[in-house]
Amino acid sequence: MTIAKPGTPGALSICENVVVVLDFGSQYTHLITRRIRGLHISSFCLPAGTPLDKIQALKPSVIILSGGPHSVHLENSPTLPEEFFSYVQEQGITVLGICYGLHLIVKLLGGEVKQAEHQEYGRMQISAVEGSRLYGDAGSINNQTVWMSHGDEAVKLPPGFKVVATSTQGNIAAIENVDSRIYALQYHPEVTHSEKGTETLRHFFLNVCGMKADWQMQNVLEEEIKKVTATVGPDDHVICALSGGVDSTVAATLVHRAIGDRLHCVFVDNGLCRYKERERVMATFVKDLHLPVTCVDATEQFLSKLKGVVDPERKRKIIGAEFIAVFDEFSHRLEREIGKMPAFLVQGTLYPDVIESCPPPGSGKSHSHTIKSHHNVGGLPENMKLKLVEPLKWLFKDEVREMGALLDVPVSFLKRHPFPGPGLAVRILGDVTQDGALDTIRLVDEIFVNSIREAGLYDKIWQAFAVYLPVKTVGVQGDKRTHSHAVALRAITSEDGMTADWFHFDGKFLAEVSSKICNSVRGINRVFRDFEQQ
Repeated sequence: MTIAKPGTPGALSICENVVVVLDFGSQYTHLITRRIRGLHISSFCLPAGTPLDKIQALKPSVIILSGGPHSVHLENSPTLPEEFFSYVQEQGITVLGICYGLHLIVKLLGGEVKQAEHQEYGRMQISAVEGSRLYGDAGSINNQTVWMSHGDEAVKLPPGFKVVATSTQGNIAAIENVDSRIYALQYHPEVTHSEKGTETLRHFFLNVCGMKADWQMQNVLEEEIKKVTATVGPDDHVICALSGGVDSTVAATLVHRAIGDRLHCVFVDNGLCRYKERERVMATFVKDLHLPVTCVDATEQFLSKLKGVVDPERKRKIIGAEFIAVFDEFSHRLEREIGKMPAFLVQGTLYPDVIESCPPPGSGKSHSHTIKSHHNVGGLPENMKLKLVEPLKWLFKDEVREMGALLDVPVSFLKRHPFPGPGLAVRILGDVTQDGALDTIRLVDEIFVNSIREAGLYDKIWQAFAVYLPVKTVGVQGDKRTHSHAVALRAITSEDGMTADWFHFDGKFLAEVSSKICNSVRGINRVFRDFEQQ
């Protein structure tokens, strides 16, 4: 919950086995956290500059030093407290460095790191030496393809360390000091591109570190319900912003279970929703989930503010501000009805939302780079008295779905593809109010997604949607020359929403869906396929 400061683990620390990941700025950092939780081990991330006493309060069994965009040679590059290694030795804590974490270990313990003559990026084959503790006798992980991403390399190891794996180029891929319980990898085992990365991590935590796989989602659910009950006073009322997506719905259902009818939900139709979204989600909220929901039509309010705006970041900021204004107005209306002002606002903020909204280096808040801003991240205006309740803030998308199943949210609803908070505003490249763009993209998106369902592909795809392009193209339709708009179709696969790859449709499917779109949606004469990779 946001009421706890960033870095507070909450329900994730309720197990005896805890892994702390110190974030040095890699965009992969939180994938490490996700992979560890996937092994049923409690794990969470703290900023690299977290004081040792706060780390010690969590009693971690393992500390991971993440990768990052920095070089240990640069002045003011992030580092560890001077007493860090004496602290972990005294406490018997195992340390694992990844990429930048390896460089930091080598440099701080007396080794040498230099800029690599042959930098390694992308997939690379590595081979482990016989008898290493890090790889053990698990022959399946001794030779594997991994994901490299580094410009520096260790050229001299500190005393007590040895090389236990090398890349095909002969560079150091892994090192260990068994006596000191310090290990390090030059590659990223947490990304899906490292084909045996999860198996390597499983071996490390369960066999090398001797941890127990005792972290369960049921425990997290019970703990979060207790936290909501303890935070929200017995006479306090809470409002919840329901977007129609999985995240806010699960958050509302959890809070409703904790405080009952003192929860008041509001669904805002901002004019940026999918085809018939308002009717569909309201039916689900009322009939299936029995949530108390008020629908507010704020279409004109949102679209008037977005008129003429083309920059996607500015769109996000405007939409975020308008959402807060609507919630504030709703809370005052509710105050008149129930005789008191609601005290809290529930939001379905997830871990990736917070990760992607992190401030850039030099801000004093994080070493990571901002990917995008989220309309529900960054806090409330100073003049708004509602305090935030975010029970899912430490969870990833697939974990939220797991929690939703425990809360009896319909499976069909939980399997819905993610939809962005700013809605179609970020799926229309340009002014959302021009040329009937909203109605057009709704119809295109509906045809695309329904075609995916009919082909039995929906559950194989993480997210699929259409994008309205700010260009017109020349085509021929019905023996006539046309000059109409174009759209792009995007479909990706992912395990956790943090890394993704494009879905491989066959040519027949693409031909059929493109024909349906051009023949059914007025003003569209060309369909593109989006092949972006992450």
